[in-house]
Amino acid sequence: MPLSSTWVTSSYSTSNGGNCVQVRAAGPAVQVRDSKDPHGPALIFTPGQWVAFAAAIKNGQHRS
Repeated sequence: MPLSSTWVTSSYSTSNGGNCVQVRAAGPAVQVRDSKDPHGPALIFTPGQWVAFAAAIKNGQHRS
Protein backbone atom coordinates (compact mmCIF):
# COMPACT_ATOMS: atom_id res chain seq x y z
CA MET A 1 0.00 0.00 0.00
CA PRO A 2 1.53 3.36 -0.98
CA LEU A 3 1.62 5.75 1.96
CA SER A 4 0.87 9.46 1.90
CA SER A 5 2.74 12.17 3.80
CA THR A 6 -0.64 13.27 5.21
CA TRP A 7 -2.60 11.24 7.74
CA VAL A 8 -4.92 8.67 6.13
CA THR A 9 -7.70 6.92 8.05
CA SER A 10 -7.97 3.15 7.75
CA SER A 11 -10.84 1.92 5.60
CA TYR A 12 -11.65 -0.50 8.46
CA SER A 13 -12.22 2.35 10.92
CA THR A 14 -15.76 3.24 11.88
CA SER A 15 -17.16 6.73 11.43
CA ASN A 16 -19.23 6.73 14.62
CA GLY A 17 -16.44 7.23 17.13
CA GLY A 18 -15.22 3.65 17.11
CA ASN A 19 -11.72 2.33 16.47
CA CYS A 20 -9.99 4.82 14.18
CA VAL A 21 -6.42 4.27 13.05
CA GLN A 22 -4.48 6.69 10.87
CA VAL A 23 -1.18 6.15 9.10
CA ARG A 24 1.30 8.30 7.15
CA ALA A 25 4.81 8.24 5.73
CA ALA A 26 7.13 10.63 7.55
CA GLY A 27 10.47 10.63 5.79
CA PRO A 28 11.94 7.14 6.17
CA ALA A 29 9.44 6.23 8.92
CA VAL A 30 5.82 5.08 9.00
CA GLN A 31 3.70 6.63 11.76
CA VAL A 32 0.45 5.22 13.16
CA ARG A 33 -1.88 7.04 15.55
CA ASP A 34 -5.35 7.01 17.09
CA SER A 35 -7.48 9.54 15.18
CA LYS A 36 -9.41 10.36 18.35
CA ASP A 37 -6.17 11.69 19.88
CA PRO A 38 -4.40 13.49 17.00
CA HIS A 39 -1.99 15.30 19.33
CA GLY A 40 -1.19 12.16 21.31
CA PRO A 41 1.62 9.68 20.71
CA ALA A 42 2.19 7.82 17.45
CA LEU A 43 3.81 4.46 16.89
CA ILE A 44 6.83 4.74 14.59
CA PHE A 45 7.95 1.90 12.32
CA THR A 46 10.74 1.47 9.82
CA PRO A 47 9.39 0.48 6.38
CA GLY A 48 10.45 -3.14 7.00
CA GLN A 49 8.78 -3.23 10.41
CA TRP A 50 5.60 -1.77 8.92
CA VAL A 51 5.46 -4.44 6.18
CA ALA A 52 5.97 -7.20 8.78
CA PHE A 53 3.36 -5.68 11.14
CA ALA A 54 0.77 -5.25 8.37
CA ALA A 55 1.36 -8.84 7.19
CA ALA A 56 0.90 -10.13 10.75
CA ILE A 57 -2.40 -8.23 11.06
CA LYS A 58 -3.62 -9.66 7.76
CA ASN A 59 -2.67 -13.16 8.91
CA GLY A 60 -4.63 -12.75 12.14
CA GLN A 61 -1.61 -12.81 14.44
CA HIS A 62 -2.67 -9.63 16.29
CA ARG A 63 -6.23 -9.40 17.54
CA SER A 64 -7.83 -7.23 20.17
